Amino acid sequence: MGTEIKNAVEATDIDACYDEKAKRLLSNKIILAHILVKTVDEFQGMNPKDVQSYIEGEPFVSEVPVEPGLTNIAKEKDGQRIVGMSTENAEINEGLVRFDIIFYVRVKDGISQVIVNLEAQKNEPTGYHILNRAVFYASRLISSQKERDFVKMKYNDIRRVFSIWVCMGIDENCMDYVHLANDKLLGSYHWKGRMDLLNIIMIGISDEVPKHDNKYELHRLLSTLLSVELSVNDKLGIIETEYDIPVEDRIREDVSEMCNLSQGIREKGRAEGEAIGKAQIIINMYNNGFSMEQIVLATNKSIEEIKTIIEEDKLDF
Repeated sequence: MGTEIKNAVEATDIDACYDEKAKRLLSNKIILAHILVKTVDEFQGMNPKDVQSYIEGEPFVSEVPVEPGLTNIAKEKDGQRIVGMSTENAEINEGLVRFDIIFYVRVKDGISQVIVNLEAQKNEPTGYHILNRAVFYASRLISSQKERDFVKMKYNDIRRVFSIWVCMGIDENCMDYVHLANDKLLGSYHWKGRMDLLNIIMIGISDEVPKHDNKYELHRLLSTLLSVELSVNDKLGIIETEYDIPVEDRIREDVSEMCNLSQGIREKGRAEGEAIGKAQIIINMYNNGFSMEQIVLATNKSIEEIKTIIEEDKLDF
């Protein structure tokens, strides 16, 4: 395996491992409880430790496919048809897009449930608009309930869904609530039904951890957990002293492993920066009439590598 391919594979592995550790860290119930208190109206103003008990079972992490027809799958058990969140056939369905974190939460009446999906994005994507994807995910959370949470025509049994998106690398710390609205165009007839079934919360996290401030309480917590700059002790100190989150073994392990991966990400970023800088030197020398031999001596690159960089620059132009 060539050095460049090996480096690319290792860099991808680091990013993939970081993503998985970030999801695992965010899926801790006490962390989810802090997020619910700030995003779901049912729990606003409550103590996150109390909200923790409303989260049912263990959250599914990177297990449930988003694709239509696969989010809930019927299977036979003891002669009965059972429909549940699909977490099977991982090998067969390898490569499918999956919800990052998905879980059920009981509301305070102790009977009703809401379905919550939490997605973590390192950067806002360039190939599509992130809000479009959030709408699709929330719609899937609604449609996949048929034959699992409601049957036949019992649409009044549809559970509320919340798709919460934590997006890092945003220009500012922000949060938007996207939901259905009813604009009456003619008349005043009241249509029966719930307008609160589909809910999307977009949370933007800037690169810098915000200062301790009630306004940015959730952003400071998420930014601390996901930061690639803070040390293990800094992170654990903030979540324990400011958020009263017990630093149990699992959280301590998740934070430690993420910090180790963060070091690899920082090193990868420095290497990429150096590569970009060297490529720009090659392009500048070529544009200023230096010979291939002179560029080789100045950059310690082979003629083939130099030609590739020059050709890629021409294509970009």
